[in-house]
Amino acid sequence: MDITLELMKHSTLEGDRIFLRPFGLADAPDMFEYASDEETTRFVFETHRDRAMTEEAIANYFLAAPAGKYAIVVQDTKKMIGTIDIRPNATDRIAEIGYTLNKAYRGNGYMTEAGKLITALAFEVLKLEKVFAMHDMLNPASGEVMKRIGMHPEGVLRRHKVFKGRSCDMAYYGILKDEYFQQA
Repeated sequence: MDITLELMKHSTLEGDRIFLRPFGLADAPDMFEYASDEETTRFVFETHRDRAMTEEAIANYFLAAPAGKYAIVVQDTKKMIGTIDIRPNATDRIAEIGYTLNKAYRGNGYMTEAGKLITALAFEVLKLEKVFAMHDMLNPASGEVMKRIGMHPEGVLRRHKVFKGRSCDMAYYGILKDEYFQQA
């Protein structure tokens, strides 16, 4: 199975309240809304200083290699509120997911819904063995999202990443194919 081809075939995923779709430069205003917020970007990427920086991020990350990278959009309003991506390793049959959400939309279950759409894609379509994610130990709210999508804590990777000049301990969470199908 060609995983990239399958991701491109599944470039749009629909949930109950949100849908995941490919990015476009037209998403820059919505993305800048949260990408320019230091609280939102504290653990994920450099805070965007201006709209041009957001457009560059969209062009160089989301559009340059779009497979598995999604904008999270609220169905009712069509507002783009965040991102989620899946980074598969075809050799090992695993994938890492990562996500960011506009803080104005936290606490509504949108990221949990997006995470469940991505894990369903990983196990039901891509036939992967495991999906995992990591979060900075100073950001336990991200771990709560991981738990809600069925992941289990597997350990802490000490000083695993240097981000914004700080050596970070990263909590590692995962869900296996068998666990996913048992809870489904």
